[in-house]
Amino acid sequence: MLLNDHNEDQHHLMAHSIALKADCESCFGLCCISLPFSASIDFGMDKNAGQACPSLREDFRCGVHRTLRQTGFRGCTVYDCFGAGQKVSQITYRGVSWREAPDTAKQMYEVFPVMWQLHELLWYLAEAQRLQSNGSPLRRSLLSAFEETERLTYMAPNDVLSIDIPKHRADVNVLLLQVSEQVREHALRRCKTPPKHPKKAGRGADLMGAKLRGADLRAANLRGAYLIAADLRDADLRAADLIGADLRDTDIRGADLSQTLFLTQAQMNAAKGDARTKLPAALATPSHWLAASE
Repeated sequence: MLLNDHNEDQHHLMAHSIALKADCESCFGLCCISLPFSASIDFGMDKNAGQACPSLREDFRCGVHRTLRQTGFRGCTVYDCFGAGQKVSQITYRGVSWREAPDTAKQMYEVFPVMWQLHELLWYLAEAQRLQSNGSPLRRSLLSAFEETERLTYMAPNDVLSIDIPKHRADVNVLLLQVSEQVREHALRRCKTPPKHPKKAGRGADLMGAKLRGADLRAANLRGAYLIAADLRDADLRAADLIGADLRDTDIRGADLSQTLFLTQAQMNAAKGDARTKLPAALATPSHWLAASE
């Protein structure tokens, strides 16, 4: 499928793209309270859901933001709420924080994870629309799904909590999978030499620690694959589907991900890359990649 170059549609998608990026200045520190984590390589302590991180300041900012990796909170640096934090803070609760209205705190902490999932789906749906030509039937279905998902994000707190998230995710995933299959099939037809995917490569594959340096993974289906600490240096991942793939400590130095499908900033923040790693235009090179190569 070709990217839609219609100016009005591009402006519409760009506006949504901005809204689907975290704006911590407009959030009540919800990810620092609502989400649980356990002491591990990613977190230096245990924290229960609904319990405020001790580093959360009165102004809802992180007190150790500049030293998260050095102080044992690497997990925070790879997290992305896709703009759900500011939506809950400024829209759902109209700018009134849990500190100002303590009676809303528990509900707000429960609404945030649901909103996070809805915003994640909006991000994927927006990406999928960019991969479809203007006027295609599938693009219209994607737009309809986007509008319905967006409508859910503006509902009252109790209504948000009543959403059947697993069902909604499953419905959206049907469309995302159709886009993936179309784009990957189109990419394969354009390959002068058919890629030779490793035998273990595939949807949900366990490739933890796999030695895949220089692998030709063009148009591979790696949805939900476990690529933790895998060696993908100099690999070609153009048109590969990496939605939901775990890229923690995946070595992608020199790899080509310039046209990888459904790649998120959080996945890149979790991986190990360098200045030679080719990323989609919508993603930024993580600062710790460059610092590590200095």
